[in-house]
Amino acid sequence: MNDKFGRTIDYLRLSVTDLCNYRCAYCMAADGVPKRSHGDILSIEELAGIGSAAVRCGVRKIRLTGGEPLVRRGILTLCERLRALDGLEELTITTNGSLLGTMAADLKAAGVGRLNVSLDTLRPERFRAITRRGELRDALDGLEAAKAAGFTRTKLNVVLMGGVNDDEIADFVGLTRAEDLSVRFIELMPMGVCAAFPRERFLSAGAVLAAVPELTPVGGDGVAELYRAPGHRGTVGLIRPLTRCFCASCDRIRVTADGRLKPCLHSNAEIPLRGLHGAALEDAIRGAAYAKPERHRLIQNQHSDTTRNMFEIGG
Repeated sequence: MNDKFGRTIDYLRLSVTDLCNYRCAYCMAADGVPKRSHGDILSIEELAGIGSAAVRCGVRKIRLTGGEPLVRRGILTLCERLRALDGLEELTITTNGSLLGTMAADLKAAGVGRLNVSLDTLRPERFRAITRRGELRDALDGLEAAKAAGFTRTKLNVVLMGGVNDDEIADFVGLTRAEDLSVRFIELMPMGVCAAFPRERFLSAGAVLAAVPELTPVGGDGVAELYRAPGHRGTVGLIRPLTRCFCASCDRIRVTADGRLKPCLHSNAEIPLRGLHGAALEDAIRGAAYAKPERHRLIQNQHSDTTRNMFEIGG
């Protein structure tokens, strides 16, 4: 698929739930997600149908997101159905890692090719404070289980927050010394609950280069600029939606857990997909991709145009 600006759109982020077993302070309110009825959320059959239609339209990579996708009943069945699609080249999942200890091997068997694990601190007390209920040990055990299950090239996503975890930059870079990991520092975006955060929370990813000046550039991976420390096996990625807008190369669309396609994370534009099948569903997907806006307005507006929180959209 192509949009009207000539970009190739071949990457779908498919949210399977807005529920999560954490309550991360930058993602949702302390009391969690507003209660929805079962029928408000796409069924496994609907999710598989949308994924299949997207692949027929030219999508080559699907990432399952949430919320926390591993709390979704039927997630393994969905993975199996998506991985069997002719034309899909990569199936990945973004997870907080807390359930990988018991699910990593099954996910690998179901056809998941790679994992992105969200991990914003390596300090147990700070982990509890950020997640409001999680234990660091669960996430670390999950990473070990993923490695034992045969997952490689795992990516750790670290939301960089000034005055919260920026004193751990060197510790995270240290994880790449002996492991084939990519630790990716992501600039905090002013959307949802964190739109009201003090300005000092929104730290440029350039702070990583200042903290670890020996990092040297080694290319890129999607929206991430890649660096490596001397003698390290893994890489460090910088994802800069605020300080280095990458909209010109954006190749993705998103589908929310309630069945609405978002051509852009930060736009309020949403196209309903529920109830559509066959050619009508494919036409809606292609039309939404074609209408993808040229760029977001985070920088000039200092906030996202979307009225949704990140857990409602999918990371």
